[in-house]
Amino acid sequence: MAPLPDYRPRQLSLGPLETEILEIVWEFGTATVKDVHERILADPNRELAYTSVTTVLRRLTDKGWLTCNKQERAFYWQPLVTREQAQAILAYDRLNRFLAIGNPDLVASFADSLDTASLEQIDAIASRLDAIRRQREGQQ
Repeated sequence: MAPLPDYRPRQLSLGPLETEILEIVWEFGTATVKDVHERILADPNRELAYTSVTTVLRRLTDKGWLTCNKQERAFYWQPLVTREQAQAILAYDRLNRFLAIGNPDLVASFADSLDTASLEQIDAIASRLDAIRRQREGQQ
C-alpha cells in the first residue's frame, strides 16, 4: 500500500457515481467530460446526462479529489491523489474512526473474532511497527 500522502481531500465520503467517475479519471489520468461520459455510455444498459457528469466532476473538485484546468475551449480533470494514495487515506481514516470508539473490550472482541489470515496480517503489521519504532529510536 502507498504511504500516507501529505495531501488529503477535504471530504473523503463519496457516493457511488462519484466513486465510479473518480475511477474513470484515474484510468485516463486526465479526462474531459466527454471522455467520462462516453466511458459510462459504453455500457448499453446505462444512461446518464452529460450535465450530470459535469456536476459530479465539479463536486469531486470541490471535495478536493480532482483539479480542473481549462485548455482552449475544453476543461480537463486530473486526480490530486493516486488510487493507491486514496486507499491509504481511506484505510487510515477508517482505522482512526474504529479506534476512536475507545472501548478496549470492543476492539479486543473484534480482534478475537478474526480468522487466521487476518491474525497473520496483524502480526505482520505489529512487526512493521516494531521496526519503525526501533528505527526512530536509533535516529534520536
